[in-house]
Amino acid sequence: MMIKLKSRMFALAAAVSALAGTGHAVAQDFTFGWNPRTGDVWVDNWLGDVNRYGSRYRQPFVDEMVRYYGAPRDLVSSLLIERHWAPGDVYYACAIAQIIGRPCRYVVDEWERDHGQGWGSVAKRLGIKPGSDEFHRLKRGFVPTYDRWGRPIRIDEDLYPHYPARAKAIKAQGNGNAHPNPGNRGKAVGNNNGHGNKGKSQGNQGKNKGKGQGKGKD
Repeated sequence: MMIKLKSRMFALAAAVSALAGTGHAVAQDFTFGWNPRTGDVWVDNWLGDVNRYGSRYRQPFVDEMVRYYGAPRDLVSSLLIERHWAPGDVYYACAIAQIIGRPCRYVVDEWERDHGQGWGSVAKRLGIKPGSDEFHRLKRGFVPTYDRWGRPIRIDEDLYPHYPARAKAIKAQGNGNAHPNPGNRGKAVGNNNGHGNKGKSQGNQGKNKGKGQGKGKD
């Protein structure tokens, strides 16, 4: 009996180890690795969470890029599947493209041509400087996207004026300066119509159906 129990425990430990190793391998398999260097810690952290979401829920992620960022579906699918881009890189390329009024493919080409110094350098080269109005628009863009995914997001301090109700809730917690590392807090799954904006949010407190926190309007 004890031998069988030990055998099962060993098998379980091996399975957990294999899963952990697989997660690490996935991160390492991205064509450009993963080191966004946008110049903003908050953006870097949430792009990492976009990786988790996009890797787990590919179809809603693709739908979001197509419907709300104007990216061609075949381009997004190719970047993720054939060219092994990180979802966070795909998101940021298309978000920058939307801000500067260029096709997503244009920013994709810029990143592939010269990404050695990170997204901060690429964005600056394309006219988006740190602290500029365009950069703040990039940051604000995370919020409605996360709302459509039904996925929680904690706003940064410089977004407080745009989302006063959320800012008030954060301040009420007494730790408004904290920026916890985003994780897999909840499950967001898009619908079957290819819109990716009618997901379900399922955290540790149960199942919440709908659109999460709305459409980013307070």
